[in-house]
Amino acid sequence: MGLLSFFSKAAPPLQRLPSGSFTLDRTGRLVVGTVTSSIPIATVEDIGRQVLATFREAQAAQLPLSELIVHFGSLKIVAREMRGGAIVFLTLQNPIGRN
Repeated sequence: MGLLSFFSKAAPPLQRLPSGSFTLDRTGRLVVGTVTSSIPIATVEDIGRQVLATFREAQAAQLPLSELIVHFGSLKIVAREMRGGAIVFLTLQNPIGRN
């Protein structure tokens, strides 16, 4: 059995999906948020950076985009443009115990 344990690796710990909301200013700085502190701030900032980039690209292409909805696995991201910044809502699509 010692040989098998040599090849087995510990599974990485599971991370909770983020839920809550946060607001970004036009420079991408986090203004306020209700996302749980167990989620790394880098994850929240990365989501915000991608949302702002999408709104800026739509504006550059002259596409009227004021709301963005992304379904990513069990995570639903809803973002609304706010004068260069954005408010982002993170929700679980199918929370445990609900259909």
